[in-house]
Amino acid sequence: MSNNNESTNSDNLGEIHAEWQIPEFDQHERNRTWYIIAVIIAILMMLYAFFTANFLFAIIIIITALIVILRDGRDSTSIRVKISEHGIILGRKFYEYDEIKDFSIIHKPQYEVKNLYLNFNNILQHRLTIPLREVNPLEIREILLQYLSEDLERTDPPLSESISKIFKI
Repeated sequence: MSNNNESTNSDNLGEIHAEWQIPEFDQHERNRTWYIIAVIIAILMMLYAFFTANFLFAIIIIITALIVILRDGRDSTSIRVKISEHGIILGRKFYEYDEIKDFSIIHKPQYEVKNLYLNFNNILQHRLTIPLREVNPLEIREILLQYLSEDLERTDPPLSESISKIFKI
């Protein structure tokens, strides 16, 4: 099977070791104050973009605002995650183990972090974060160690995720 194969025929997946569901994306609770601050920041950044004649920056601000608005208006659907003997299935996408460089699991209950991180061999493919939710991280680690190496140097969530959580993006 190739990476991101849209059909995940269960005959080709082999034995399923673990399975759980995750939301398609995190839905943040944003109050009126958050929106007021976001609009003020967007207006200030747009003014800066026009005064510096940086129209590409202005377009990026507009696109970002549209994405936030459109995503805020829809409900997150549920995606099924499966770890099989041939790879990892995330919804309708299939990732073979030989395409994955390594994995790491970060479980820090005090910060409400319990995620599986996958790094790929292809440098153009960015890191994949999979929330573990109710799944036991030790069981997932034991399963994945059969197929992948573990990145023991990653002990904290990426800065981008922490910033997204703080700013509710």
